[in-house]
Amino acid sequence: MKRSLVALAALAAASAFAQSSVTLYGTVDATLMYGSGDVANKTQLGNSGLASSEIGFKGVEDLGGGLKAGFILAGGVNNDNGTGASTNTNNQSTGGSASGGFVFNRRSYLQMFGGFGEFRAGRDYTPAFWLEAIYDPFGINGVGTSRAFQGGANYTGVVAVRASNSYGWISPSMSGFKVWAQGYMGENASNVANSSAGNGGSFLLSYDQGPLSLGLGYGSTTTGANTDTQVTNFGGTYNFGAGTLNAYVQKNQATGQSDINGYLIGGSVPVGAGLVRASFSNTDNGTAKTSQFALGYVYNFSKTTSMYGTFATVNNSGGAAAALNGSTTAVNGSSNGFDFGIAKKF
Repeated sequence: MKRSLVALAALAAASAFAQSSVTLYGTVDATLMYGSGDVANKTQLGNSGLASSEIGFKGVEDLGGGLKAGFILAGGVNNDNGTGASTNTNNQSTGGSASGGFVFNRRSYLQMFGGFGEFRAGRDYTPAFWLEAIYDPFGINGVGTSRAFQGGANYTGVVAVRASNSYGWISPSMSGFKVWAQGYMGENASNVANSSAGNGGSFLLSYDQGPLSLGLGYGSTTTGANTDTQVTNFGGTYNFGAGTLNAYVQKNQATGQSDINGYLIGGSVPVGAGLVRASFSNTDNGTAKTSQFALGYVYNFSKTTSMYGTFATVNNSGGAAAALNGSTTAVNGSSNGFDFGIAKKF
């Protein structure tokens, strides 16, 4: 009898293990970066010129009846100097953590899957940012990153990319339509000044059917008493077979400040074993304006190893002084930047 119970327990444990899985994954991306400006140039070894360097763990367990539980824990890695990337704990400037030790700053959330879609709780990308990332040919990485994104990040601040203490729901696809809704908390005590600071939310309504992909995003974050920041964007891609066309427009607003408007148009074309990428992007707040042109090529040695080169140039007017890859330029000046690197996924 005891032997039967032991055998049954072992069988149950093996069955549970078979329904669960944990995967270690990541990317190591090393980039030689050069920037030139009217005032100063800079050369450095960086990372994440093609894909964000990170180490992560993800797992999923089949709970039966169409229900699954999972998690993702992923942290950014500065492989050029061995440090971990910074994070923010409360969606406010007071919750910042400087770069140093390894932290799960990129994503750290629990998932539940089922017929209802997917529920997430933890630190995650904001839906409005995700629109920028998927419709930028350069994927918000490297010197080719959209000016529309970089200009708007001045307003959206610590939640320009991710939000801590978030809870979100992604609907099942319905005839190509999908909704991603997210809320997040600043976690302040109710009896302190500006107790709602760091609270906010974001959503993304997307449509993906055949060669066409469209997205409409919005996000709002409380920054203090009667002050907030907002982002509204719309974008899309169309795959012609011989290439893909990308475009998006964006408006960022902050209480008491001029709106920042931006747009991007670009695309990519497969060439040989790689991909040519190009974009033109612009950002302005009514006076200061910056425009950028970027061109690059990615050569894929395999599914996991790629070599790439990207060139970008910016022009400023109206008092702007944006520069590339750490260089410094004069007000209303110009700047050039170049990335050359290798990315390895595992």
